[in-house]
Amino acid sequence: MSWIKTIPHAEATGKLKRLYDRIKGPGDNVDNIMMSHSLRPHTMEGHMALYKNTLHHSANSLPKWFLETLGVWVSSLNGCDYCVEHHFAGLARLLQDDERAAALRVAIEERDIGALPLEPAQKMAMLYAQELTLNPADVSEPMVAGLRAGGLEDGEILEINQVVAYFNYANRTVLGLGCATEGDVLGLSPGNSDDPEDWAHG
Repeated sequence: MSWIKTIPHAEATGKLKRLYDRIKGPGDNVDNIMMSHSLRPHTMEGHMALYKNTLHHSANSLPKWFLETLGVWVSSLNGCDYCVEHHFAGLARLLQDDERAAALRVAIEERDIGALPLEPAQKMAMLYAQELTLNPADVSEPMVAGLRAGGLEDGEILEINQVVAYFNYANRTVLGLGCATEGDVLGLSPGNSDDPEDWAHG
């Protein structure tokens, strides 16, 4: 599950147990990425707050399935199979269109932004995500201006930026600690976007 010691739900006490109970899924399942924080529960708390507020908050205006698509794209670029599998499952569930989801995955795996079944502004966002992930120092103001000219509002550009930044953080947590999907339930995510404090996964 991880290259460092982790504490399973059944053995958790105190703050760790309280946090696990907030994020657990069916059968007391806790995703391995969260369990990797178990020796320092305060870092799990920070991770979940960032995750919930960037990806699962009612104040976002971009569709959640598209934010998940950005996450799958960034994770694929980083070679983070753990996050690809988890978030592709979430993307497919949210999109409710298996054919389109499959086409998204093929285009992502082939690194073919042009083949993505997305709107032009969404493809521009994917290009921005690629640059911010692979060459962050090369991101320029004209690239952001291009997103705006393509029809994205500044608040939506911020949403894209924060989701890309979050997934780069999550990917490095996973890859740096050797998290695997073994024992995880793929595709679970916080369902209540109206309450930032509700972390329950379903």
